[in-house]
Amino acid sequence: MSTEPIDGAALLDEVEAFHRRFNVFPTEAAYVAVTLWDAHAHLLDCFDSTPRLAFLSPEPGSGKTRALEIVEILVPQPMMAVNASAAALFRAASGAEGRPTILFDEIDTVFGPKAGDNEELRGFLNAGHRRSGVTYRCVGDGATQNVVAFPSYCAVAMGGLGHLPDTILTRSVIIRMRRRARNEKVEPFRARVHEKQGHALRDRLARWTEAARPLVDGVFPEMPEGVTDRPADVWEPLIAVADAAGGAWPARARAACLELVNASKTDDKGSIGIRLLTDLRDHVLNGIDRLPTVAILERLHSLDEAPWADMGGKPLDARGLSKLLRQYVTADNEPVAARNIKTGGGVLKGYYAADLSDAWARYCPPPPESPLLPLPPLPASSQP
Repeated sequence: MSTEPIDGAALLDEVEAFHRRFNVFPTEAAYVAVTLWDAHAHLLDCFDSTPRLAFLSPEPGSGKTRALEIVEILVPQPMMAVNASAAALFRAASGAEGRPTILFDEIDTVFGPKAGDNEELRGFLNAGHRRSGVTYRCVGDGATQNVVAFPSYCAVAMGGLGHLPDTILTRSVIIRMRRRARNEKVEPFRARVHEKQGHALRDRLARWTEAARPLVDGVFPEMPEGVTDRPADVWEPLIAVADAAGGAWPARARAACLELVNASKTDDKGSIGIRLLTDLRDHVLNGIDRLPTVAILERLHSLDEAPWADMGGKPLDARGLSKLLRQYVTADNEPVAARNIKTGGGVLKGYYAADLSDAWARYCPPPPESPLLPLPPLPASSQP
């Protein structure tokens, strides 16, 4: 085995080129993110957290499984899982054989609308995002059972249709896959031929990351402006790897971070509660200080591409609206609740914009800019 130092930037270029042979990702930022994710999987003990990598698409045949197959070749101790139970995964993550890199295909069969919530698997994926994450289980027989903490920290890449639970999405680098256009060509993947090539890259990645460990262990890289909190947790390991590699990778990583973080803010409205707050602010109570519940519901139901007209087979009603809004509080720390509104025909229950203003400021994305153009300057003769 050669002992000469490996050029990290050149090696990441080769890993990216290997993906490009077999994968068509939607953006250049996606190639950067996936390449850095492959490398970070070799360095998990250097980070406080590991981002989940989520290949999602609205339709089958969009290249998700192929993306996971190429990732599988390049990461340490891959474990391809389809419909694996949470118990199997957390035992694998804490096994004596070493920490696996879990590749979970068809994850929509676990979290999709027909599958319902899978709280055990959701809990494992959320806990394993952090190095300190553990899964607690009772072990033993009968009255002699003891609570045992199973380490859950491991790298996880997923592929599936539609969306994932919000708690997983916020811990993920999200790649929105799509079907290849007729002019987008890839090289046919032949496992018996190309696995050997990919494993050679994997082994070089392992050697380089081991040498680069002092450059990333406990290092908190400078993040792009505006990337804080959970998005920073997600991207810090990837940017640390890019900084260690050098060359064009630090700049490319930060540009990819900004692009994909901003895309996730645009694509995902957050929880259903935040979606409701945002729609109330921007489309229902926009410029109105109060509105009866019946009018609020009528406006919500009329919004295009909004879920309010079909919430599990029926439209959102007054009880459902109240349940969602009572999670939030007013500026006086009281739950948001319907109050009396005097109208020409009497008194109706409804909601006041002032009661929602604190929740809007804390939870909603910034309001869209006004489409109105600024007024032209006054003529010089009319200025004071």
